[in-house]
Order: sequence, then C-alpha cells, then structure tokens
Amino acid sequence: QVQLVESGGGLVQAGGSLRLSCVASGSIFSINSMRWYRQGPGKQRELVATITAGGCANYVDSVKDRYTISRDNGKNTVYLQMNSLKPEDTAVYFCYVEDGLVYRAYWGQGTQVTVSS
Repeated sequence: QVQLVESGGGLVQAGGSLRLSCVASGSIFSINSMRWYRQGPGKQRELVATITAGGCANYVDSVKDRYTISRDNGKNTVYLQMNSLKPEDTAVYFCYVEDGLVYRAYWGQGTQVTVSS
C-alpha cells in the first residue's frame, strides 16, 4: 500500500502565495517522476509541473516564473511553491508519483486551492 498525503491548500487573495506538500509513504521503492496536476471547475485535469529524479523541472506555460516544484528524496516529498496566484489558478491540486522499480504510479487525494480576486 502506498499513500500520498497532500497539504498546504487553502484560500488566498490574488497575488498571494501558497506552498503545497505531498508525502509518499508505504511500499514505495524508487521514485522517478513526481508531478503536480490540477483540475479547475468544469475543466479537465492538466499537468502543472514535473520534476525528475535528477531534479530537472518542467512547467506548463501558464505557471512558468510563478510556480516552483522541488523534492526531498530523503523524505519522499514533493513541493509546489505557488507565487503571484491568480483567480484562474483556482483548482484541486493533485500530486502524482511514479515508482520506477515496480512500474506503478500513484495519486494523492487532492487539495483545494482557491484564489479570490
């Protein structure tokens, strides 16, 4: 059993910041890619940011220069620092982790981020 527990969501005014965390626990062996997705109201889930095992990060254009993804391999944790938040960033944010040893992927339960104008 693998669990991903997210935290850090909430309500913030436009221009504010939030930091999301996602901790993986249980029978997880070798984490490769760690990602953050989001799903806004009435929208499809979209990939927001990815970080490889080696620390290489990629972002969707809409969050570049505002969001930073990072990871702590010793803690099996991925973070998403979100700055200069906009109302259109409002969504449920999900973390996603790939275990490269057993070729399985896992999702977190989601954390709500609401940005007021």
